[in-house]
Amino acid sequence: DHLVSGSKEERIATEAMKAPGAQDNVLIVGHPYVDIWQAIKPGVIGIQAWPQIPRSEDWKTGMLARLGLPNQTARDIGLGWKKLLSKVNKFSDLEATLLGRVEYMIDFVTVHD
Repeated sequence: DHLVSGSKEERIATEAMKAPGAQDNVLIVGHPYVDIWQAIKPGVIGIQAWPQIPRSEDWKTGMLARLGLPNQTARDIGLGWKKLLSKVNKFSDLEATLLGRVEYMIDFVTVHD
């Protein structure tokens, strides 16, 4: 998730790292996106860039509205994500920043003593 300073996610990550044994066995990484949807390259879904959504507006609802998709219910949000995700067919459809974070996690769990 995005680990913005002072966010719920940052507090959860900090607390998790306090658990006994966590320091050498737990890796918490973040990504730079407001939502993981933004890891899809805009061109893959037919847009030039991801629209900017004001902080005062729910991000997923606002994004779907700007993409011209239904956005009023939880079902709409789920179907919107499913539609966006259906456009992703290969790693190159995703931003390199996300792929780098995934590779970093894979390296962490495959390091042998």
